Amino acid sequence: MEAEFLARLFLRLTGWQVLAYSYAAHGGEIDIIAKRGSLIIFVEVKARQNRDAALLAIDGRKIARLSKAARHWLARYPAAQRYAVRGDAILMVPWRWPERVEGAFELNL
Repeated sequence: MEAEFLARLFLRLTGWQVLAYSYAAHGGEIDIIAKRGSLIIFVEVKARQNRDAALLAIDGRKIARLSKAARHWLARYPAAQRYAVRGDAILMVPWRWPERVEGAFELNL
């Protein structure tokens, strides 16, 4: 997806190391997993016509699926458990720069 490619590029240009993308686990998927310093972020990318619609698209059901995939990824990479983790969103709105929303959703780990 073009929005996810642009989001990965945006993260790299702002100092993040992309660890994985389109990470699928049974019952969930994470668009991007990235690390900078002592923080790992699990990123949901949303491309919508406006910012509010993009944020509203990350609902409870979506967060549950993201959390399930994040738990799976953390179990697969035990060394990552020493890092702080957070759920961020990158919002892609036409004619605007990508916006990373820190702590856009609470992961249920």
